[in-house]
Amino acid sequence: MIYKISSNEKLTKDVYKMTLEGDTSAITKPGQFINIKLEGKFLRRPISVYDYNDKNVTIIYKVVGEGTAQMSEMKAGKELDVLSGLGNGYDVSKSVNSVLIGGGVGIPPLYNLAKTLIKNGETPKVILGFNTKEEIFCVDEFKALGCETYVTTVDGSLGVKGFVTDVLKDLDYGYFFTCGPMPMFKAIEAIAKTSGQYSFEERMGCGFGACMGCSCKTKYGYKRICKDGPVLEREEIIW
Repeated sequence: MIYKISSNEKLTKDVYKMTLEGDTSAITKPGQFINIKLEGKFLRRPISVYDYNDKNVTIIYKVVGEGTAQMSEMKAGKELDVLSGLGNGYDVSKSVNSVLIGGGVGIPPLYNLAKTLIKNGETPKVILGFNTKEEIFCVDEFKALGCETYVTTVDGSLGVKGFVTDVLKDLDYGYFFTCGPMPMFKAIEAIAKTSGQYSFEERMGCGFGACMGCSCKTKYGYKRICKDGPVLEREEIIW
């Protein structure tokens, strides 16, 4: 599917927000992702969906290598070959008094999740973790939704000093959804009081389950992060 870049703006030193115009009908759940083909690169770049409507999909990505650096230089009007609506997404039917926990570039998919939960009649609490205040993005957007929003920074430069778990341990909640790096996941797993869903970041080959390159072992057999995930339930994960 061909999409056209509507905007590509810088949010922090190395985090960008890109809006693409095109058919979004394949996106049906929060937590799904798109896979972008880049000129000169063999593998596509999987990027989680921040938000979408009938005509546009918005992503937030961090420059971590040549591919994302290439994306950061793209201008409005450029066309991209994009695979859309990939992955299983979050199952919101299990949500009750939920808290959303995001770390760094794991935060973007939680925004549309928050909007979906609110549409279903539940306003979640949100915990956003960063290393320092210079890296912070999207906090005002969650607050604008009406979410009770907590910010943590490792260096204490803004919000609670420490990690997302320093807020989570004292919070009242009935379910959790999270996306972020593995060390954060393991810290959450050590103190989480309820069931929940983890959205995993993983290197992918094809992005739609054909190459088996992102398979991981669960309590119920092997699953492909790109197709059977990226969201897995707490009860099925082998740490």
